[in-house]
Amino acid sequence: MSTIDHSATPAVQLEGDRAHTVFGQVMGLVAFTLGFLALGAYIGRDLSGGAGLLFFLAGFACIFGLNIASARGAEQLAMALLFGLGLFLGLAVAPVLNDYAKAEPAALWQAAGATAGFVAACGSYGYATRRDLSSWSRVLFWALLALIVFGVVTLFVSIPNGNLIYAVLGLVIFGGYTIFDFNRLRRAGSQSAVPIAAGIFLDVFNIFLFFLQLFGGRD
Repeated sequence: MSTIDHSATPAVQLEGDRAHTVFGQVMGLVAFTLGFLALGAYIGRDLSGGAGLLFFLAGFACIFGLNIASARGAEQLAMALLFGLGLFLGLAVAPVLNDYAKAEPAALWQAAGATAGFVAACGSYGYATRRDLSSWSRVLFWALLALIVFGVVTLFVSIPNGNLIYAVLGLVIFGGYTIFDFNRLRRAGSQSAVPIAAGIFLDVFNIFLFFLQLFGGRD
């Protein structure tokens, strides 16, 4: 007569509860950060484009700061820097979003809807797969660097449909990052919640901008 070992059942249930808790924590942080992004976009709608560059730099400083704070266990500081990242990036893109709101408001809604569907699809795959996708990190990093170089080249060299190519490649790369970050989330503990939330937020932010470029037809 075969016997069933029930000893592993509590451990499996505990692991599932932990994963659900971390998932809820991370997605809550992402939602709040998107709220700060929207707040920044509203506050800075009348800013000049030059001010946007300063806010982008402040946002990058927040990224480095929150990773350092999280590594040292300063979770409250890390969360404050995460929300600061959302606010600063909102202020940085506020003038551009305001221009779209006046000239092509439909592009904003189309980009937002496409972003939601795209992130949901990529994130679902990344979270559902049992494969460890850590090996994607280096490939995605170099692909992102190549995209940045391509973007700089298009500023000085006229490439037919260069902006379209840039946007499509950007969606492919950040789609990969979304899969990668949600795969990290599946295996993460609560101590990694803030850095992973920052990664997913940046995925959403960049994907939205790429879709906005496609739907709006602007540089």
